[in-house]
Amino acid sequence: MAYPSEHYGLCSNGGLRIVLALVATFLVGYIAKPQLYSRESSSNQTLCPCDCDCSEEIALSLPLGFINSSYSDCGNHDPDVHEEMEKDIVALLSEEIDLQKRVDNDSSEHTRALIMDARRASSHYQKEAEKCNAQTETCEEARERAEAELVEEYKLSALWEKRARELGWKYNRKMYT
Repeated sequence: MAYPSEHYGLCSNGGLRIVLALVATFLVGYIAKPQLYSRESSSNQTLCPCDCDCSEEIALSLPLGFINSSYSDCGNHDPDVHEEMEKDIVALLSEEIDLQKRVDNDSSEHTRALIMDARRASSHYQKEAEKCNAQTETCEEARERAEAELVEEYKLSALWEKRARELGWKYNRKMYT
């Protein structure tokens, strides 16, 4: 045994299981408790300010965006809701289409602006690349000229050294002392 039995205490497998079971129980209670309260309050309909009989089965079976005439007394006390409820389906659909057109126009304008920015950036980088290529070509031409001049200088140095040797010159490392 690596550890004596006195080291286990509350950290033994049994104690750890009890602690985990308590934590799990509290978590389940914490998660399930609000759902129980919401079911009780929805069954009493204390949260709904309207006087109408709005059962959830009818509301869920209706397609989204359509207004049922059985809800005509819902929201009569709220002027905004009352105004929306009085609109007919054609007005609501045309309003929805207008909103969709505005959203589409806004997104199109935004897309066009992004495209123009991308084109500007692309043009800028293309000009910079052309400048860089021109400078690289200039440097390459200068390097080639310098290389040709160096070759000519080597040839001229070799010719002068040959003539100097013919005239009796000897190479001495200690020319300057």
